[in-house]
Amino acid sequence: HLKLVESGGGSVQAGGSLTLTCEASGYRYSNVGCMGWFRQALGKEREQVAAIDSEGNTSYEDSVRGRFTISNDKASNFLYLQMNNLKPEDTANYTCTTEPDRRFGCWKYEYTYRGQGTPVTVSS
Repeated sequence: HLKLVESGGGSVQAGGSLTLTCEASGYRYSNVGCMGWFRQALGKEREQVAAIDSEGNTSYEDSVRGRFTISNDKASNFLYLQMNNLKPEDTANYTCTTEPDRRFGCWKYEYTYRGQGTPVTVSS
């Protein structure tokens, strides 16, 4: 069955960088469709921060645009989130998501598959 495992979270000071990695297993890379990163801060709603469709088109939440970059390696089933110039308000648990049979329309979508997440803490 399809499984997503995130890694790369941690604690950094404001202005620092982290790269999150999500490894997908249990499905063929040729079926890679929409993929995304969500985050949920303590006491707040879960929000999508980035998405990438089957042709590599990307979307970002306004507060992270220009600082975060989503990318994937279809051959090896990895999804990445490069986060630069991190701010305390980026502190959250970050989860990756995928919808293998959906090629487009990846933004603000209710994904079927989601990992457990990796925590990110940014101190001021």
